Amino acid sequence: MKEPKRQKRKLGSFPFLSVIFSITLSLVVMGIFGVSFIYLKTLTSIVRSNVEIQVYLDKSISDHDVKRLEKIMTTRSYIRSEDSIEVIKFISKEMAAAIFLEDTGEDFTKFLGDNPLRDAFSIKIANQYQSVDSLKSIEKDLRRLSGVYEVVFQEYLVTSINKNLRKIGIFFLGMTLILLVAVVVLINNTIRIALFSQRFLIRSMQLVGATKRFIRWPFLKRSLIYGLISGVLASGIIFGLIQFVQHQIEDLNKLYAEEPFFILFALLIFLGVLISYFSTLSSIRRYLKISLDELY
Repeated sequence: MKEPKRQKRKLGSFPFLSVIFSITLSLVVMGIFGVSFIYLKTLTSIVRSNVEIQVYLDKSISDHDVKRLEKIMTTRSYIRSEDSIEVIKFISKEMAAAIFLEDTGEDFTKFLGDNPLRDAFSIKIANQYQSVDSLKSIEKDLRRLSGVYEVVFQEYLVTSINKNLRKIGIFFLGMTLILLVAVVVLINNTIRIALFSQRFLIRSMQLVGATKRFIRWPFLKRSLIYGLISGVLASGIIFGLIQFVQHQIEDLNKLYAEEPFFILFALLIFLGVLISYFSTLSSIRRYLKISLDELY
């Protein structure tokens, strides 16, 4: 009775499914965290876009001077430059009274006999000028304009927003570093364990005179392929999760921006290839230097 033939191990081969699964899973965890960061950044931008300065005008100002003021303010560098939103909005005292009536249900003009409110401009400020010190400088600049009665911004709100965003930024930076280290360690250990079965083949190749470069290349080539496949799979899973969650949570698609997510997917693929390559290189170097006693 013939003995079954033993399957020959090929240099550079190591378990496909286990390595792909581990790398993909690690990248998916990293990707989910990246998605959360992108959504948070978009939400932060929306919150910042609502930071406004109210510029109240003199009661005696003419329509011509109102237009002149608006033209001057559009030239200022601290004004947001977006075509999609109205960055300088004129609110007449009649409009302000109507808004007050709609919000409170009280018409104060009936018992006052007059409208004491003033015409005003509501100005949206660029993100880089949204510190309290910058807003105070803007306030001084606007006060110097002829026809301006008063300039007001919500200092407490701005301080609170900046303080909370700073805390969130530090938290995300710390978590990113921790996750990155965990992902590198997990992928590195997975590949090292996968290559453990090849240690005798590596030693055999060394004994017949194969160079280190010749031995390393099949493993490194396979690691690049595995890293690429894992990165693409992780990106596909993350994209599917994004689409699923957006259908489940109303208005979440308003926080979706294609460019940051494409960058995230490219980064996941790059990380998969990079970490897989260097983890394999590190493991191969170890097995090339290992003593005969340590092989067992």
